Amino acid sequence: MKDVLIISNYFPPEMGAASNRIFQLAKGLSAAHKVSVICPFPNYPTGKVFDNYSAKETIDGIRVNRLWVSPSISKNKFVRLFSMLSFSFSVFWFMLWNKIPKTVIVNSPPLLVAFSSLLFLNSKKHSLLLNVSDLWPKAGIELGVIKHNLGYKILQKIEHFNYKKAHVILGQSEEILMHVKTIVPTTKTLLYRNFPDFEPPQIETKALNKSNKIKIVYAGLLGVAQGVLKLCKNLNYTTIELHIYGSGAEEIQVKNFINNNPELPITFHGSVPRKELHRELLKYDATIIPLLNRIYGSVPSKIFEYSRLGLPIIYFGGGEGETIVENNKLGWVAEAGNYEALNKSISQLNASDFNSELKTEIQKTAIKNFEYSQQLKELNSLI
Repeated sequence: MKDVLIISNYFPPEMGAASNRIFQLAKGLSAAHKVSVICPFPNYPTGKVFDNYSAKETIDGIRVNRLWVSPSISKNKFVRLFSMLSFSFSVFWFMLWNKIPKTVIVNSPPLLVAFSSLLFLNSKKHSLLLNVSDLWPKAGIELGVIKHNLGYKILQKIEHFNYKKAHVILGQSEEILMHVKTIVPTTKTLLYRNFPDFEPPQIETKALNKSNKIKIVYAGLLGVAQGVLKLCKNLNYTTIELHIYGSGAEEIQVKNFINNNPELPITFHGSVPRKELHRELLKYDATIIPLLNRIYGSVPSKIFEYSRLGLPIIYFGGGEGETIVENNKLGWVAEAGNYEALNKSISQLNASDFNSELKTEIQKTAIKNFEYSQQLKELNSLI
C-alpha cells in the first residue's frame, strides 16, 4: 500500500462532473492505497465559499485538506487569474510545511495550479501523474475566452512544461492523448475516461405520455462551454419541453430568459445532490448534451453517467463525444453549433420512441463498454 496525494481544484461538497470525477478517483484508489487530497475551500460553481465545511476531515477513508482560495466566477480575466494564483500559492505553502507522499496525482486544468505543483515536486524525486481533463489553452481559444496573443503563448509554455515534468499522463479522451504525444512522445500515457461507478437503476415501463411532448432534460454546469442560454433561445418547442438542473455562470441569465418568456415550456429546477439527480433524471425521455462549440479533446462525462441510467442522449457538441454516442447507439447527434440541424433531428422524434426497450439497450451498452473497474486496475498498475 502506497501513500498517494491528489491535488485538485474540485472536490465535494462541491457538485458537478469535476468534483464527482476526482472523488471517485480518490475513492477507487483508496481500496489499494492510503489516499489524501489537497483542494480549495469549496466554492464551485457559485464562486462563493460554502458554509458548513471542515478544513481538515476524513471522507470514506480519504484525508482531505482544504486550503485558502480567493474564489471567483468573474468574467474579468485578471480576477480569474488572481483566483487561480491564490490556490496555487496555498498549495505551494502547504507543500513547504508538510510531508508529501512520493506518488502525487495533479489535475489539470487549471494550468497554474498544476504548474506550481509540478515545479515544486519535480526536484524532490516524486512520482508525478498528470490527469488532463481538458486541453488548455487550446480549449480557451475554441471557446473564445483566450486570444492568440502573448498571454496565450505563456500559457502554452506552461502547458508544455507540465507535460514534460509528469512521469505519467492520464487523458480523458483519445484526442487529449494524441495532442500530448506531439509534445512528449516518450512519456507514458493512459486513456482514463470519466466512467461512473454506481449501481445502475432498473428501467421501468413508463406510463403513456399524454402530452405527446418529448420531455428533454439538461443537467450540469451552466457555464460558457455548455451554451445553455443559447440553447434555450434557439430550440423549437413545438414537440418538446425542456427541464434544466444545475448552476453556474449563466444561471441568472437562464432564469431571466425563462421569466421573460413564460409561454415557453422551460422549467428550471436548480441544483440537487447527485443521488437525487439520478432519481429525477429517470422521469425524462432524453437528455441533451450541448457544447457551444466543438472543443478538441472534450468528452463530457455526462455521456457515460447518463447512459448508465438508461437515458437516451441527444448530443450536440461534435468531436470524440459525438463518435462515442454514434458508435454505441446511445441516441442521436446533431452538428455542433447548427441549431437548425438540431431542431430538425428533434422534430423527427416521437414521444413513443423513448420506450423501456430503448432505455434498457442503452443501459446494457453503457454497463458493458464503460467499465470503471478495468481502467482503475490499469491506473493502479502505473502507481
